[in-house]
Amino acid sequence: MKVFPNMSASFLSLLSRLSSWVSNTATHNAGSANEDKVNAGVFAQFEMRQPSHQNAIDAIPGWSSSFPVPGLQAGNVPLFQDGRILSALNAYGSLEGAEVLEVGPLEAMHTFILNKQRPANIDAIEANQLCFLRCLVTKEILKLDKASFYLGDIQKWLQSTQKTYDFALASGVLYHMPDPGEFLHLLSKRANALFIWTHFFDESAMPPSDVRRRPFSGKIELRSVAGMELHYHERSYQNADQNASFCGGMKDRHFWLERSEIISLLERLGYSKIEIQAIDNNHTGGPCFSVFARR
Repeated sequence: MKVFPNMSASFLSLLSRLSSWVSNTATHNAGSANEDKVNAGVFAQFEMRQPSHQNAIDAIPGWSSSFPVPGLQAGNVPLFQDGRILSALNAYGSLEGAEVLEVGPLEAMHTFILNKQRPANIDAIEANQLCFLRCLVTKEILKLDKASFYLGDIQKWLQSTQKTYDFALASGVLYHMPDPGEFLHLLSKRANALFIWTHFFDESAMPPSDVRRRPFSGKIELRSVAGMELHYHERSYQNADQNASFCGGMKDRHFWLERSEIISLLERLGYSKIEIQAIDNNHTGGPCFSVFARR
């Protein structure tokens, strides 16, 4: 592979993972007895099958979502018809012509739902490199013409952008954050309405004997956000990040908030209409709920 000077080390590392190149590449010595020796790993990057969308899916490991296209095989979760997102859109109303922000698009299946509503634009921010590449594959296959995907830290995006969004979607994001309260604080400055699906900490729903408590260290930090004191419950992924399908946060040490404090914080941040759409204390990952909020 020809390497250009402007290719970053992280990008080269990603290419290395995707193409399964070996690190000790063989060299070709012209005129020597080893003239015909080559590094077979170099050629593993080439796709020899008939060109197809399935090849693009297969090129990137770790898919969770299934596709709304017959014959394509990826993951098993039908996120392209996620009832949580449909309920959020029902509460918001028409997205036609709206500016939309999506945080953590994962594999762009929720983006697919948003795109069908014909907004003016969807800014989709994803920090996980493999998830970002899966989003690009989905965008190509499903022709998501209203979406632009950006790779990087959502908090830095919120700190730097001057855009105001009509609607923000953050499904499966808050509980992965190293500072979930500050994330909501930043998001509130840019979004007139938002939808969140998140896990939360609840002592009664998830007592110490509950297996779902194992990833929690027992440490609780008190932090002040927008003049409000919040309880941060420390948690770890317990090596789940070693799997290619890992879709957690940017740091192993992350925090869950309490449900009542999430609601109170949204109120403090200026959202006057707050609707809890669903609560599930028995979810295998931990208690969770859906909330829609609007100014």
